[in-house]
Order: sequence, then C-alpha cells, then structure tokens
Amino acid sequence: MITNLIEVLKVIILGIVEGITEWLPISSTGHMLLVDQFITLNVSDHYKEMFFIVIQLGAVLAVVVLFYKKMIPFQFSDKHSPMIKTDILSLWMKVVVACIPGAAITLLFDDYIEAHFHTPAVIACALIFYGIAFIFIESWNKKRTPVVHELTDITYTTAFMIGLFQVLSIIPGTSRSGSTIVGGLLIGVSRVAVAEFTFFLAVPVMFGLSFIKMMKFGFIFTTAELTLLIIGMVVAFVVSLIVIRFLMNYIKKHDFKVFGWYRIILGITVLLYFTFL
Repeated sequence: MITNLIEVLKVIILGIVEGITEWLPISSTGHMLLVDQFITLNVSDHYKEMFFIVIQLGAVLAVVVLFYKKMIPFQFSDKHSPMIKTDILSLWMKVVVACIPGAAITLLFDDYIEAHFHTPAVIACALIFYGIAFIFIESWNKKRTPVVHELTDITYTTAFMIGLFQVLSIIPGTSRSGSTIVGGLLIGVSRVAVAEFTFFLAVPVMFGLSFIKMMKFGFIFTTAELTLLIIGMVVAFVVSLIVIRFLMNYIKKHDFKVFGWYRIILGITVLLYFTFL
C-alpha cells in the first residue's frame, strides 16, 4: 500500500512537470528525463519510455478544450452558415504540411535518438543552445516587424518552414514548442500566432507519437500501469489548462527572453551536477 502511494505521488509530480513544461518553451521531455533521475518510477524501462510520451496526451487534451472553437471545422448551431468552416479546415491542412518533416525524421531516427541522445549532457547542451537562441532572436526582433500577425495568415510555405524547425525537437532538451517558436520568430511570425500554431501542431504530433509508443509497448496493461498512466494524464491536463492561459496572456505583453535565461541556468546546473556527481 505504501509503495503504491509513493508511485502515485511520483506520477503526480511528473504530471505537474509535464503540464508546466509541455507548453512553455523549456522542453517537457528534457525535464521529465531529468526529474526521473531523482524520483525514478518503479516500473520497467519499456513502460517508462511509453509513459513519458503518452502522458502528454493529457496536456494536448487541454489545448483541445481551450481552443475548441478555433480547432473544430464543423458547426451545427447556425443552419444558414456552411457546415464546414473552410478557414479552420485550411489551417488543419497547413498543420498536416508542417507535420511531414517531423514525421519522416521520427520514423527514421526515433529509436537511434532514444538509444544515444537521452543523456543529461545532451539535454543540458540543448537547453543552453536554444536558451541563447531565444535571447538572440528576441533582441534581433526588436528591430523587426512581424510579417504574419494572425494564425489564419500563416501560409503553406510558412507552415512547412515551421515544420522543418520542429524536426530539431527530436533531440531531448530542445523542446517541440521551443523549436517551432524559434523557427516562427525567425521567419517573421508574431509571438501569439506562432504559439497558437504550436498548439495546433501538438495535437496530431502527440497523438501520432503516442500511437507509435503504444504500438511498441503493446496495448496490454496491468491495473497498476493503467492507473498510473491515467493519473499522470489527468494531472497534466489540469495543470496545462492553467499554464496555457498564463502563456497566452504573458506573451501578449512580454517576449520569450525569460525562458531563454531559464534554459541557460538550468542547462549549466545540469552540466555541473552530472559532471561532479
């Protein structure tokens, strides 16, 4: 009983970490792997590998709930209006285009990356590198005016370019949202528009990754395994609701530099800790 409660507490902590870090550009996978160094789940490595990905579905469901009206292309309330909202459908087509590069690279190199790059040193270096990138790009952007202000203004070309940047997130510590935001800012997309596009991208990406991990793990769970997974997803969902609202309000008045500094400080701390451990 005590052992089970300890494992549940660990999962709650991991769910909180996932809910906070999935949407802030500071790398959820990197944080989950680092936290696991200190509060390791008493489960098989195979289950843990699946858990760290599938728990993100809870965070993604929070996006669907908060952006329901912007994400669902069908409407049934007004009989005088078209059943399909073409602007939203077009946006989803752009999301599909943006997902192509990442899907191809993940299918080709995911196993290799997991075997060789899921280390504290790699995570720390990625945290520091993209932290510097955020600070540099935001300083540079002070002299520029975004060419894409609204989510609906994103073109297929822009979506594909953002998708190319998302490929970088296959390296742990990079951050999926961080890589797409860096890419969007570089090519002239406003902070709010690129953040919202990142939310859209997360839906097919995380459902796809979760399906792949579930296929590799198998769909047979013990009661304890299923319970831990559900608890983690629920906690990640609730925390994500709070964090997404915070982020969208924050970036309307502030830039991403604070996240850059956080990444640098955390990356240096991780390097020092594991160097002298």
